[in-house]
Amino acid sequence: MLSAFSLVTPTEIVFGRGLVAQLNQRAANLGKRALIVHGKNPGRLAETLESLKDVDVVQTLEIEKEPELATLVAAIDQCKSLGIDLVLGIGGGSVMDSAKVMAAMLPSQTNLLSHLEVVGSGLPLSAQRLPLILVPTTSGTGAEVTRNAVIDVADAQRKVSLRDNQLLPDLALVDPALTDNCPRQVTLHSGLDAITQVVEPYFSSRSNLFTDMLCKEAIPKGLLALKQLMKGESWEARDAMAQVSLFGGLALANSGLGVVHGIAGPLGSLCGAPHGAICGALLPAGIAANRDSVVEVEHKARIDHVIGWIAEAFEVPEGKALQNFHEWIVQNGLPGLASIGVKEDHIKSAAQAAANASSMKANPVVLPTETIENVMRLSL
Repeated sequence: MLSAFSLVTPTEIVFGRGLVAQLNQRAANLGKRALIVHGKNPGRLAETLESLKDVDVVQTLEIEKEPELATLVAAIDQCKSLGIDLVLGIGGGSVMDSAKVMAAMLPSQTNLLSHLEVVGSGLPLSAQRLPLILVPTTSGTGAEVTRNAVIDVADAQRKVSLRDNQLLPDLALVDPALTDNCPRQVTLHSGLDAITQVVEPYFSSRSNLFTDMLCKEAIPKGLLALKQLMKGESWEARDAMAQVSLFGGLALANSGLGVVHGIAGPLGSLCGAPHGAICGALLPAGIAANRDSVVEVEHKARIDHVIGWIAEAFEVPEGKALQNFHEWIVQNGLPGLASIGVKEDHIKSAAQAAANASSMKANPVVLPTETIENVMRLSL
């Protein structure tokens, strides 16, 4: 008998090259006075905004890095009186997470901190969020289809989540053309994050038939596409990575993550390094640590499947797959955690926080803090 499972997804997902052309009509169907949340390097944002002929853009909000609590609180206070009835997030994961927060909190009479995990009370949202459309311009986090928003709380030196099913958007519009010619370093970091987010749900203790189908399709596809993009621009590889990122968001929303993301949250708060870069640097050692620690036959088999896909993608024996993967990551511009600001004195603090992180709860085996520390040291 198949195991029971439930799924959380946005109201609608639209995927395809060129389909951003639908944004104007779809936005106009949801609202008339829009807040646009976007990134520092908007790419085709100007062209996209010009297409919104039937929506009045009453405010824009630029997000330069992972959203900070103070920045979001100030933006919420500024926008509450503007009559905004629609939020569009057009950018990377940080942009889309910020758009989720704005859509959730503009109609609310409560304060943002009361809804945050770990540092707040973790209360459910108390008001119906505004209509929300998310449009990714990188292929990494899959945030367009997840039910959480990661927020940096500087005073606590922690990255924590606002988590609620209401954060799922009305529309996730994924047009791979918006990722074309993304800078090489951003492509590497975000691509490794996307791959991590289909690997960890496949290992997860909460995996199910739906997420397994997504991950089995996406893992080998993502490895090959990212290899191609490190050699040169390819619209076929961009399309593939956009699909992998989307599948990763759906998979993590429905089965959870693991040790790599468990470490990445607290470590990112301590050192300020980009989330995708941390995940990419940690991934080979994280896979190895789980392979050495799991005892259940099914968990070992799943990890061996992933190692086999890595071996096939890099054309090496399975026994050398993880080492080769690590070397490839280094050769393509991510030498390790030390290169992005991680120091030895970050490791113990990050390991202690990681052991209790929400992402760690779905890891296939409980890892002691010594093992978590070792994952970081092997990734320096």
